[in-house]
Amino acid sequence: MAEPENIEDLKIELQLLKHRVKELTDFIENGSMPLHWVNEHGIIIWANQAELDLLGYLKEEYVGFPIENFHADSEVISDLLVKLSNNETIQDFPARLLSKNGDIKYVRISSNVLLEDGKFIHTRCFTRDVTELVKEEKRKNELHHLLKESAERLQLAISASNMGIWELDLMTGSVQISVELRKMLELPLDLDIGCLLSDYIYHEDKEKVESYISDLKYKDKGEFDFIFRFLKSKNFPVWIRVQGIIQKQVIEGLHRVVGCVLDITDLKNSEEYHSKLVAIVNSSFDAIISKTLNGVVSTWNSSAETIFGYSADEMIGQPIIKIIPEERLGEEDYILEKLRAGESINHFETQRLTKSGKLLDVSLTISPIKNGNGEIMGISKIARDISEKKQEERRKNDFVSMVSHELKTPLTSILLSSQAMQKGFKNNNLEIAKNLSVGIEGQAKRMTSMIQDFLNLAKIEEGKIRMRFEYFQLLGLMDEIVEQAKFLSRKHIIQIQCDSSHEVLADRDKIGQVLINLLTNAIKYSPEGGTIVLGCEKLHNGSLRIYVSDEGVGISKTDQKELFKRFFRVERKELANISGFGIGLYIVAEILHYHNSVISVESEEGAGSTFQFVLENRN
Repeated sequence: MAEPENIEDLKIELQLLKHRVKELTDFIENGSMPLHWVNEHGIIIWANQAELDLLGYLKEEYVGFPIENFHADSEVISDLLVKLSNNETIQDFPARLLSKNGDIKYVRISSNVLLEDGKFIHTRCFTRDVTELVKEEKRKNELHHLLKESAERLQLAISASNMGIWELDLMTGSVQISVELRKMLELPLDLDIGCLLSDYIYHEDKEKVESYISDLKYKDKGEFDFIFRFLKSKNFPVWIRVQGIIQKQVIEGLHRVVGCVLDITDLKNSEEYHSKLVAIVNSSFDAIISKTLNGVVSTWNSSAETIFGYSADEMIGQPIIKIIPEERLGEEDYILEKLRAGESINHFETQRLTKSGKLLDVSLTISPIKNGNGEIMGISKIARDISEKKQEERRKNDFVSMVSHELKTPLTSILLSSQAMQKGFKNNNLEIAKNLSVGIEGQAKRMTSMIQDFLNLAKIEEGKIRMRFEYFQLLGLMDEIVEQAKFLSRKHIIQIQCDSSHEVLADRDKIGQVLINLLTNAIKYSPEGGTIVLGCEKLHNGSLRIYVSDEGVGISKTDQKELFKRFFRVERKELANISGFGIGLYIVAEILHYHNSVISVESEEGAGSTFQFVLENRN
């Protein structure tokens, strides 16, 4: 038997061995180097977390599947497996792996085989991700190709006789320029080359050019390209582009710079003009669109995105009929026929579809786009959203119809009452005649109130409303208003709750119009009668809160948001027979605006309404 000391030592060694195995297992499973095993049938039997993370798979999506499923090139993995089957060791074998998200991973695989008694157990594969290196090499090759092509173009330009050529010896500082360059820049034959930089470069560009030329001394072989302004004769600035190639000798260092000069003034002017046009198009509130003669959208400005809801990416390359309602598709044939004849179409009012399916009223101005030979190569279309204009027209038409109806009703009533009154006089029935005269007076006052509202609306719209501020007793005005309102209804109880001491600074007539409007509305929208309170109360800051409350039908939260807009009327079945133009509360809001006050409403459907505003209290 082993001695107790030896047993304890063995236990300690066993614990240490387990710990080392645990550390090694963790190192392999969770190390940063991707690892995997493949059996003799090409099936992945194990992969560490780094391998799974590299390709984005879960363990159950990767382990247990053929390795060829994850290689982009089947012949590569086949070749790799053959080499490993022959017990070859693979070093940095290039391959392309398929990530779960479809990306290609460029890798280098190093691998050999675990053999037991000559039997293939599994591979030991190390995967090194070189994707970024491969991409960087590809970018370098592309750049090299571009540089090579550019150098060839430069060489061709230098050999052309209609291009200015120059040569600078940076060792001596001497400059040689061709005859063509002298002509192009209008340089005198006796030009002192030493003055070229100091006298002929535009002053704002001089420092930049001098710095650039100085930096050329430290450049190796290669090409350069920069732009600046040059002063021709009479100090006329032109834009020139200087391109060249640096020639450096190994022993003597930088020897010379050879280049050419292009006058790009027209190009610069064209770019500036184009930039201004682009700015105008992008900042326009109108949709500006161009399309081919086949109706395919070529350009789509930001306002077109706003008006129609489609982004430029969604519309460019798409047929314009995407925004044309089916019943108006025939308009395109009419438009094309006009344009092919060289005609333009101005202010063509029609409708178009937004992305949400909404029909939009638009005014189109359409012109042919012609090339330098006068041939039509496309179509320009400016679309202006005239929905508000059309809505305004509809409102005006409705308003005219409504005015005709509303004025016709009291006139008819007056006519019938006057005819009945005449009969009453003939029959010596003075009581009937008296009652009828009261009705005529009420209808006449109703018409007067309507006409006054129209006049007030016109003055507000034209900005001609005038205020005459004075202190006056509020209770006296309220008494007058209630007296007028008695003719409008006998079903309502109208109460005044206001202290006689309260005086306000305001236009008495205009505040009277506000109160009669609010009181009239309270009567109209309380068709079942009830109590109406016209009141005022002093607030903690000394101002007066003036209010009109009723027990009528109430107003929904949605309608409350629109209530003080011109021509707005609450659309509810139970209110269909209630007359009105939708201008009374708008006039109220505008009059109070001139008093630095605001009208507000508290209401619930079926629970009545309270309209209120605040004025300065003299006391």
